[in-house]
Amino acid sequence: MFTGIVAEVGNVERIHRDGDGARLRIGAGFAGELREGDSVSVCGACLTAAALGAGWFEADAMNQTLALTTLGDLEAGASVNLELALRAGDPLGGHLVQGHVDGVGVVRSVEADGIARRLRIEVPEELRRYVAERGSVAVDGVSLTVADVGDDDLEVSLIPETLERTTLGGAEPGDRVNLEMDVIARYAERLMTNVDQGDDSHE
Repeated sequence: MFTGIVAEVGNVERIHRDGDGARLRIGAGFAGELREGDSVSVCGACLTAAALGAGWFEADAMNQTLALTTLGDLEAGASVNLELALRAGDPLGGHLVQGHVDGVGVVRSVEADGIARRLRIEVPEELRRYVAERGSVAVDGVSLTVADVGDDDLEVSLIPETLERTTLGGAEPGDRVNLEMDVIARYAERLMTNVDQGDDSHE
């Protein structure tokens, strides 16, 4: 479990791809805090540290992950948002983020708004029902509040801290971004579906 508060921006040092998936080596200042088997959010996708070194860790991404997230687009030299898994007693500064990417959105526009910057992102059709104004969404692993909802997109506003400390500061129209919708919305939908279907499992 994560919070969507990016710890640092890491650098993809190398990628080895084969028919079974890919192994990523990522330079990270917090690599010394990791143990093999620890979970790390990489641009919103939960990966497992499989090997460790001085200032880097390696993680495997299976073909499904590469196909369903932007990790399949990564090349050596790319910057990635990184977050360590939430530990007991850690502050929940963002919102509950599972590291399970629901889909990939596309940045439609980037506009300055005083000290902030507004990003409008096209949302895949199957995810639009989970978007609510003032609700939460994780974009490339960054916890954000939905500022506006369109027919097929959403808008988020990025404060200077977010622009400086995450890869979203360099976002441009046409960029693909990982989206994770609010898990509470998913549970609410599931509960309502059970009610509508007359779930009598507790009778």
